[in-house]
Amino acid sequence: MPQIKSAMKRVKTAQSATLRNASQKSSMRSAIKNFETSAANNADNKEDMFRTAVRAIDMAKAKGLIKANKAARDKSRLAKLN
Repeated sequence: MPQIKSAMKRVKTAQSATLRNASQKSSMRSAIKNFETSAANNADNKEDMFRTAVRAIDMAKAKGLIKANKAARDKSRLAKLN
């Protein structure tokens, strides 16, 4: 554990950022998975699920959780299913 006050604060903020990032990444993955299952079942809400998944990918890209190339690749892959 660090002894310097600013280093202690950095440890705390890094932990909270890690939790927040993990949560947002998990919700993005869940949105993608929900769309993939609805696309496989030809559900009525497929379009809404697609928009939700693309929005989640865009938000993760904007936050810096995923790189721009991965965001484009994921959106392209989902568009093929749509």
